Amino acid sequence: MEMIIQKIIIYAVPILFGLTVHEYAHGLMADRLGDPTPRTMGRLTLNPFYHLDPIGTLVFFITQAFGWARPISINSDNLTSPRRDLMWIALAGPLANFLLALFCALLYHLINSLTGGNMESGGAWFIVPFQQMIVAGVVINLSLGLINLIPIPPLDGGRILAGILPQRPAGYLEKIDSYGAILLLILVLSDSLSFFLFPLLSALTGLLLYGAISF
Repeated sequence: MEMIIQKIIIYAVPILFGLTVHEYAHGLMADRLGDPTPRTMGRLTLNPFYHLDPIGTLVFFITQAFGWARPISINSDNLTSPRRDLMWIALAGPLANFLLALFCALLYHLINSLTGGNMESGGAWFIVPFQQMIVAGVVINLSLGLINLIPIPPLDGGRILAGILPQRPAGYLEKIDSYGAILLLILVLSDSLSFFLFPLLSALTGLLLYGAISF
């Protein structure tokens, strides 16, 4: 029981912050591109309680790879070039997670440099769990970024692909929006998502934390 509680504490901050930063980035990009909807709805905040979906957060705690927050509402009528701008709004979320993963990795290396890799010092009671939390931040944010880049609507990758494709094929892609969640669920339940995601996640994690690609 003690190990479970410790694991929850270590993963709580990275999960909450990763989901929050993801949605905040969507809202901030929309606001910069002319749509004030996220701002008027109070979503331009790093307070996680304004962004989190209870079920999506619980799923993330269980899987430690897959979950979701409350999506940001966007009014495309306020955008100058809706197709292009929606693409950039979608890209902002995964990009924010990748940058946060990079920041956590840099912090990990800074701690290693300051401690000389020696975790038996007097502050080990704090440094060790904090470093574990940072490693979790790398893994969680890479997971969020990679999963959301899958080109299936309503994931960000689907929105990005719709902005890249010509008008007609983009229209076909948008028509499967309502079935996207079902497709994603099939990928998760069939373990197909893990087959593609985990090797790439392992490689990027190894590169950021240990300077080597591991599979």
